[in-house]
Order: sequence, then structure tokens, then C-alpha cells
Amino acid sequence: MSEDHRQTRTHLTELFHKLRINPRGDLGQNFLIDINLVELVAREAQLSKDDVVLEVGTGTGGLTIFLAAEAGEVVSIEYDPNMHAIATKQHAGLSNVQWVNTDALKNKNQLHPLLVESVNTALARRPGSTLKLVANLPYNIATPVISMIVGSEWPWSRMVVTVQWEMAVRMQATPGSSDYSGLSIWLQSQCDIEILRKLPPDVFWPRPKIDSAVVLVTPAPARRDRIADPEFFHNYLRAIFMHRRKLLRGVLCSTYSQVAKPRIDELLQQAGITPQARAEELPTEIHVALANLLYHETNPSTPAAGLDSLKTAN
Repeated sequence: MSEDHRQTRTHLTELFHKLRINPRGDLGQNFLIDINLVELVAREAQLSKDDVVLEVGTGTGGLTIFLAAEAGEVVSIEYDPNMHAIATKQHAGLSNVQWVNTDALKNKNQLHPLLVESVNTALARRPGSTLKLVANLPYNIATPVISMIVGSEWPWSRMVVTVQWEMAVRMQATPGSSDYSGLSIWLQSQCDIEILRKLPPDVFWPRPKIDSAVVLVTPAPARRDRIADPEFFHNYLRAIFMHRRKLLRGVLCSTYSQVAKPRIDELLQQAGITPQARAEELPTEIHVALANLLYHETNPSTPAAGLDSLKTAN
């Protein structure tokens, strides 16, 4: 990499001053300026020419250049037209990078069609390739981006991302803790999660007010296969964690009003859940089992899975 293009504090401040622009706090622009950490993120991605990399939050391209050196193709998404222009000008020689100037999200529940099209095109160009998300994610979109890729049909094999420390903790949270949430269950039901490094604010410019983390996420196919219908499961988690401290029975009776209350009681009993239980107290595998029972109850034409989802899956 050219020394002139290293994403250091000095380089960024001089560049922004020259262009008369400022980092946009509304877009969560906090640039990772510790080159050792940028290299750590790229190294932990374990890239090969068989990989398509999705990077969300190009910035000035400080990480992109490391990804392009190892991956088959990189799809780099940047919403800010100023950052997009800087990255494409500084790294115009990277022939295996799709520079895409778009929002990552269409809305909070959908990835942007241009992002989806760009990833699909890259995967189609490389039959048998896998997708990896490697990014210094803007804090305000990290949760939906990770969640939607986990729930997608893309052949993703690894994520190495920087996120807020509190989000990293939520991703790994255990039942009964204040950080345990629908996100915790959604990810842990399908993935293994490891916090690789805690990052203090001074490794970013501008400095955020909070700590961050580099997180590794890898798929756990056996666990995912126990989910009868991922979309139903996702909606189930969203509904019950809107009222996480209420008794689960009451939330279920309200959410699934088409199911008679006595039948709700029977399903809870089948899943080994007491009438006094709350969503925040139950482990991931119990939520999967209960959601499966509810799915088959509300979709009677589908074959019932019983309680197979309670069996251990690695």
C-alpha cells in the first residue's frame, strides 16, 4: 500500500482539510486509524481467491485495499458520495473491487436492492465461491446488516466486523442477563460468535464516545437446520422481545390470537416451559423449539418437527 494512502489520523485530517469536508456523525463515520488493527481484521477474515467479500462502509478504502489483495472479488458499499469519490480515486487500480455508492439498507428489514444485485453478480461470476462480510460497520446499521446476512440464502462462511462494544456483548449474551435479546437468540441459534479484540475510542478518528470490538461470526449449520422456518422464527423473536419482561404466555396469546389459549398452554408444556416464564429467561434452544411448535400449529400443512430442535447441535 502507498504510504500516502494509509488510513492514519494524519492522512485523514490532511485529506479532509484539503477537500473541505468533515466526517459525518449522522452516518456513524469513525475511521479505524490503527494500521495493526486494520491488518488484524483482514487477517482474521482468512481470505482466498475463492471468496467474495462484502464490505459495508468503504470510508476512504483503508481496509478495502487489504481485502482486494487476498480475495477474488470485493463488493464495497459506501453511502456517502464524498467517501465513495475519495476511495475510487485513491484506489482506481483495484480491478477486483465493485465500488457501489448506495445505502446498505432499503429499510430496516431489507438490504438495498443494489447491494443484493452486486453481491449476486459477484457470486455468479465465481461459481462455488463463498461470501464473507468484512467491515468496519457503521454503528447505526450493524445490527440489521449482520442479522439479514445470517438469515439470507447467500453461501456466507465468515464475518469479521467492528461493532459497538455493547452490541458485541449482546451478540454473546446469556439468558437472564440484561443484554440478552432477540438478537442474541437469532445469532446464537445459527452461528458461533467470538469477540476477538476490544477496541478503545482512540483507535478511531473521530473518537467515538464508546468502546468497540472486532467480532468473528461463523455459521453453525446443524443449529440452523433445526429452525423450521427462519422468517417465522425471526418474527417470533421480534414479537416476544417487545415485551421481554412480561409473562411469555400472555405475549403468545396476544401475538398468536388464532391459537386458542388452552392450546398455547399445551405447546408451552410440550416445550418444557412453565406458565410463569419470561422470554428473557429461556435459552436459545427452548425458543427454537417453541417457535417450531407455533409454526407448525399455525401452518398445519407442514410436517411437524416435534421437539427435535431440543437435541444438541454443534
